[in-house]
Amino acid sequence: MEEKQLTEAEEQGGEKGQRLSDDFTQGNIAGKLIKFMVPILGALVLQAMYGAVDLLVVGQFGTSAGISAVATGSNIINLVTFVVAGLTMGVTVLISRYLGERSPEKIGKVIGGAIAFFFLLTICLMALLLVFAPELARWLNAPKEAYGLTVSYVRICGAGLVFVVAYNVISGIFRGLGNSRLPLIFVSVACVVNILGDLLFVAAFQMDVAGAALATILAQLVSVVISLVIIKNQPLPFSVTKQDIGFHPEIKAFLKLGFPIALQDMLVNISFLILCAIVNGIGLEASSGYGIAQKVTAFVMLIPSSLMQSMSAFVAQNVGAGKEGRAKKAMGTGMLIGVCIGAFIFAFSFFWGDLPSALFTSDPGYIVRSAEYLKGFSPEAVLTCLVFSYIGYFNGHGKTMPVMVQGITSSFLIRVPLSYLFSIQPGANLVTIGLAVPITSIYGILFFTVCYISYQKKMKLGVQPTM
Repeated sequence: MEEKQLTEAEEQGGEKGQRLSDDFTQGNIAGKLIKFMVPILGALVLQAMYGAVDLLVVGQFGTSAGISAVATGSNIINLVTFVVAGLTMGVTVLISRYLGERSPEKIGKVIGGAIAFFFLLTICLMALLLVFAPELARWLNAPKEAYGLTVSYVRICGAGLVFVVAYNVISGIFRGLGNSRLPLIFVSVACVVNILGDLLFVAAFQMDVAGAALATILAQLVSVVISLVIIKNQPLPFSVTKQDIGFHPEIKAFLKLGFPIALQDMLVNISFLILCAIVNGIGLEASSGYGIAQKVTAFVMLIPSSLMQSMSAFVAQNVGAGKEGRAKKAMGTGMLIGVCIGAFIFAFSFFWGDLPSALFTSDPGYIVRSAEYLKGFSPEAVLTCLVFSYIGYFNGHGKTMPVMVQGITSSFLIRVPLSYLFSIQPGANLVTIGLAVPITSIYGILFFTVCYISYQKKMKLGVQPTM
């Protein structure tokens, strides 16, 4: 009866359900998963280009210290962005579940609660970045030559954080609806503006790191404005009223799903900040080389990241519809897709890591150091596809606690200790430090395999694990 009512509502809305949402509970799994994943991948590629273009333009038209400053400063901003993205994943999963349950009337309160919560969160994060930028740069052991530039980058990006948060919330809502096309449009606009801004502020006006930060924030502002204009002119499969905007129980529901993901993302990124500090202590050449490698690895991680986001929404819809078998098949399909693509990325990173590194700088020392790190890191292109497929499966079920536990233990029991141990060895190089990352993923695969087997056993016994 509910399904019939939903169909009638969609017909009255003039195909709005078909235009802005997709049904993952039927049809070919691989086809639907890839169709949903490709726009997400495209959006992630363009998002990664933000920092990459900043670093590329600063490397070509700015100062040598500016490369280290952008690399270190963007690590701090990425930490905040990943926390926000983790929290919005709770919104995505909850919306997908309500669609699977054929309960679109609940979506308005989810979005209204998200608006109120993320507005307050943004104010707090902006104040934190503006006030504590010097301390954050100091904690990351920013090289003396790049310290002041790092502080400037963090403060400028922090001042425009509201636009970063708004983009992530809007994108999370539409991915929950099964629509990954609109977020791709939003970030495409931002990427074009960012490139033009970098060329104007850094290359033409010679503003160095400050120009790169201004270009990034301007790009996010334009993206959010255009996204709001597009949304205003699109018929939506739900409604949001003024009464929906506020602090109510739906906030607790999406925070229960999103907080463990956000905490896990935050702590994982803190572990990479610690790794950044370890490498910064080796010297400016190692710091800049590692910073360049980090921009390359950001692209390497796009396949597993898009898999995880796609899997979370795909599985959540099927769980809401009571199709557990289809959710399991989706996870296996995602793993196969990821590993096949990851194998090619692994080979390229291992044998030809100097090629993408050379795009960011002409300094041969920086290129060599970057390629060293990529060689050690390269197996991660395959291994992390398995880890992130598991993460998407558990996120889709609302079982975010195992995701958090794995993230924390892998970061602080494996990755950070190994990185430090490798860095203090005689003749330490970035190859061995980079190798700490794929070793950590092996642990993650083992951890999630045990969790998955345990979960399936409980399902067969009729015991529904708490979410």
